[in-house]
Amino acid sequence: MTTIDIKNASGKKAGTAELAPSVFGIEPNMHVMHQVVRSQRAAWRQGTSNTLTRGQVRGGGKKPWRQKGTGRARQGTIRAPQWAGGGTVFGPHPRSYAFHVNKKEVKLAMRSALSAKLADGELYVVENFSFEKPRTKDAVAVLKALELEGRTTIVIPDDDVNAYLSFRNIPKVNVIPVSESNTYEFIDNKALVFTADALKRIEEVLA
Repeated sequence: MTTIDIKNASGKKAGTAELAPSVFGIEPNMHVMHQVVRSQRAAWRQGTSNTLTRGQVRGGGKKPWRQKGTGRARQGTIRAPQWAGGGTVFGPHPRSYAFHVNKKEVKLAMRSALSAKLADGELYVVENFSFEKPRTKDAVAVLKALELEGRTTIVIPDDDVNAYLSFRNIPKVNVIPVSESNTYEFIDNKALVFTADALKRIEEVLA
């Protein structure tokens, strides 16, 4: 059983936590992680780009000139694609870019990400934050005590509103409730921080 130090708000060791080998000790599956992150990013795309076909562009109901006798190429409408202001051929239309990934793959990707973070020394566990009220200054002090710099993701319990409001305005810090944990959020940082309760919850879900 692998253990990790639990630090308090002052950056000092406050205890240890045992990590489940099935969640934090597996060989990372890079292919599955790639697939899941691609799926997440694709689902986030708005897909609202739209173009008008020749049947949707306003105007062009009258044939511009007669079929024969003018010496010019035959034309049926000034809204054909070859005309300026005409319709677009094979242009984008509103659509969803999402594609399906199995639930087992999603969990495997999250376990792989957590195992990789632990192996790289980028996983941290802190005691549960006990902010009496939302205060960004207190949150900055905690990060400084923990010596965390650069992009940092902090995973907190769902009901810890004060911690969420305290960390959310700090640049390069992403704070998420444990119920919204996902592979992309786990790897898109230089430091991944769990509170003790959030760590226990994520193990229950992924073990």
